[in-house]
Amino acid sequence: MADSETAASAAPPPTETKPPATESKRWGDIVDDDAEDPTTESGSPSEVNLEGLKIDESKKINRFLDEPEDSNIKAVTSGDTPYTSASNFEDLNLSPELLKGLYVEMKFQKPSKIQAISLPMILTPPYKDLIAQAHNGSGKTTCFVLGMLSRVDPNLKAPQALCICPTRELAIQNMEVLRKMGKYAGITSECAVPMDSRDYMPISKRAPISAQIVIGTPGTIKKWMSAKKLGTSHLKILVFDEADHMLAEDGFKDDSLRIKKDIERSSSHCQVLLFSATFNETVKNFVSKIVKSYNQLFVKKEELSLEAVKQYKVYCHDELMKIQIIKERIFDLGENLGQRIIFVRTRNSASMLHKQLTEDGYTVSSIQGAITPEDRDKLINEFRSGLSQVLISTDLLARGFDQQQVNLVINYDLPIKYETHEPDYEVYLHRIGRAGRFGRKGAVFNLICGDRDAETMRKIELYFQTESIVVKNNDEEFENALRQAGLL
Repeated sequence: MADSETAASAAPPPTETKPPATESKRWGDIVDDDAEDPTTESGSPSEVNLEGLKIDESKKINRFLDEPEDSNIKAVTSGDTPYTSASNFEDLNLSPELLKGLYVEMKFQKPSKIQAISLPMILTPPYKDLIAQAHNGSGKTTCFVLGMLSRVDPNLKAPQALCICPTRELAIQNMEVLRKMGKYAGITSECAVPMDSRDYMPISKRAPISAQIVIGTPGTIKKWMSAKKLGTSHLKILVFDEADHMLAEDGFKDDSLRIKKDIERSSSHCQVLLFSATFNETVKNFVSKIVKSYNQLFVKKEELSLEAVKQYKVYCHDELMKIQIIKERIFDLGENLGQRIIFVRTRNSASMLHKQLTEDGYTVSSIQGAITPEDRDKLINEFRSGLSQVLISTDLLARGFDQQQVNLVINYDLPIKYETHEPDYEVYLHRIGRAGRFGRKGAVFNLICGDRDAETMRKIELYFQTESIVVKNNDEEFENALRQAGLL
């Protein structure tokens, strides 16, 4: 069961490179024809087959992260409530059943630094709201999952905790963590995500939700609430995972706001937790308006770096050279490496690259928003189980997707914003966060084709105050780069 974490946030950009405030569309939204996207949230309430998405436990590593002693996390509390950092999980007054889940099932040893600081804030009355930013692999999913499990009354058979995620993959992943951590607690849960049309059940025909914890995507949750199938009168805790995306103009701001307002009408006090690796200033200002009297937890700016992952750039004459590098370096040279993710900008690029590689006999999977939920689940399962070693993806999986065996990310296309064509700094950060999970070694290769790519890469390097190492297109240079990154 993989804990779901996101990439480390970044230092603020110089004034001249600050990205534009908001966008209304992303590249991954662009379709190649007028066919309706089958993954549009239909609100179908059928149960997700989580068993089919299990990960091979023999390939897992301990998810506990020994954070460096100088890891600099800043906590700002409101009010007079005293909080004491937890040196072990027993300090949190957890039930024996939850402690057993943490030690036996999750195989944790002690809280990571963010867990030690944030969990007392979450679990101590009067249960103030929390805005938390944490870097890649810090254990923030455990924070809100354990927070939800701890706040639930097992004797009350009604929804008491709600977690909203931007993608069905992240929702399913968080549900896996919850069910593993809460295995002995006797707490019921349900996943609210769009389902394949073959499993569709009219929402009017299903029974009201009695599960005590619900994790899902905003469209499906909103539909369930509108149909009065998901009651909110007993909700104690509301979690926004990837909160920067959930509350951004180009994310799910409207759905998130409507859900929160509906909860406010029926629940006298529902604690709000907002977790993410990145929070831009626009979202920070917006968050301050929707939560009151909240605690804050942020990684200090000097700690927000990309040093855990080696960054390289390869200059390409044209797109054919990009494909050649994928074949000869990423496949042939990297066949003994761990799993690899190739990020592209559009669905069309994903389809084209997948076709080119498979026609030449390479085994590769491809995932993007235009395929059905059932096929997406199948592809994710194949990749997680190791049947597929290379995955082509749009930014659908840039956020939150956690696979321990991924140690190499290739930016076939650099991330840029759809309307302005300026670099999308946060997407870049989330993409490379898929490599080097939980302190493991990782590398990213950026394929640079033309002056526009070169300028985009220059701005990204300036923004993050780092410089990618240039690698020439030959075996010796790639081998040296992989050796530097600790992958050979």
